[in-house]
Amino acid sequence: MDQIIIYYYSNLVGDMPVKIFIESLTSQQQRKITRILSYIKEYGIITAIPHVKKLAGTPLWEIRILGQDNIRVLFASVLTNSIILLHGFIKKSQKTPNKELETALNRLKEWKNEHLTS
Repeated sequence: MDQIIIYYYSNLVGDMPVKIFIESLTSQQQRKITRILSYIKEYGIITAIPHVKKLAGTPLWEIRILGQDNIRVLFASVLTNSIILLHGFIKKSQKTPNKELETALNRLKEWKNEHLTS
């Protein structure tokens, strides 16, 4: 099986909000996310369950750092053997807030327009 390529969404000025978010976390939190990403990269999305979950009714998946941290990184599978990390946030409620989903969906739409239409 080929390795999964992991892309970071970058906005029009070249900022990578997910990378900035991850770098703002504690080193322990960063290690947890990095470990899950390396699992996905090496073995595929499905092997990272229960640390990843498909968000019903959307093209999005979430990386779940559970426990006292409750960190989420939203991503989508965009091309064969690749994902794009779209948005990261600290989850404070049971349900993923619509605002967070909309941010990720808007970034996905922008990325698709930029990379998949020509």
